[in-house]
Amino acid sequence: MTQKVLLTGDRPTGRLHLGHYVGSLLARVRLQNSGDYRCFVLIADLQALTDNFKEPRLVADSVYQVALDYLAVGLDPALTTIAIQSRVPALAELTVIYMNLVTLARLQRNPTVKSEIAAKGFGGSVPTGFVLYPISQAADITFCKADVVPVGADQLPMLELTREIARSFNTLYASVLVEPEALLGDDEQSRRLPGITGNDTKMSKSLNNAIYLADDADTLRAKVWQMFTDPGHLRASDPGTVEGNTVFTYLDVFAQDTQRVAEMKEHYQHGGLGDVKVKNYLVDVLEDRLAPIRRRRAEFAADPALVWDMLRAGSEVAAGVGEQTLAEVKAAMGLDYFGRAHNVL
Repeated sequence: MTQKVLLTGDRPTGRLHLGHYVGSLLARVRLQNSGDYRCFVLIADLQALTDNFKEPRLVADSVYQVALDYLAVGLDPALTTIAIQSRVPALAELTVIYMNLVTLARLQRNPTVKSEIAAKGFGGSVPTGFVLYPISQAADITFCKADVVPVGADQLPMLELTREIARSFNTLYASVLVEPEALLGDDEQSRRLPGITGNDTKMSKSLNNAIYLADDADTLRAKVWQMFTDPGHLRASDPGTVEGNTVFTYLDVFAQDTQRVAEMKEHYQHGGLGDVKVKNYLVDVLEDRLAPIRRRRAEFAADPALVWDMLRAGSEVAAGVGEQTLAEVKAAMGLDYFGRAHNVL
């Protein structure tokens, strides 16, 4: 059976957290191990610079931290090509070519871009690179001719733009590019894990409400103790609410003993179960999940050269794939000047 090509990745702006873990990393490992896909994972450092251009060191340092998180959760360089975006030269040229297939008005209508611009508070000083990053993202997806891209619902407009670019190119020139399909997860609750402060805000580095894969046991416990529960549950004897209660949301996602969680919910709602016991149970549940990841991360961190060698090797593979796609794109457009049998002067 022919493997489909899968492309996904992350912007390196810090270590990865539990939101990344349940939202994408678990699925990547599962898809990698299925044998059904040739997997590419891109550490998108150039895209990260679009809103971190004053802190390039943060982005550079985070490339290594993200790679450690990948390896710790089980991404295997023997099965998944892990590459650094800026080390795949063809991406820049593909981006420039694709710019001619998209209008500025089309970019500005993109609801994901509009919401991100508002969230970051750029006002009238939006970096051009930020407005154009969906085109760069299309280059990321098409350089390896990805058939599928795992995305959340909020990223569907970005993927649709990639499909439009591929369709326009293939119609104008030749059928070179693949129109990728979205691969949506089936658990909305997991894909949008709330931050520890509650209020339905998703976990985010910028909001300082995240539990990181690299957090030690003491830090994990401290963060769980900060979690939002039910403000009306002042005493253990009081009836409590589980809907919107961040601690129970995490237990629904991470606890293996679903029967025990169901019993705890019923007890909490009727009164007699305090937040202390619920939080202590969540600490145990999360520690069981994170302790092996933390140990593997420490093992890889003990040999930085091995990690960088993996990134170099993956980037070289991706660069070769990108050069092949770029050559096909140029040939379709008639820009393969030195590859023609006859040159007309």
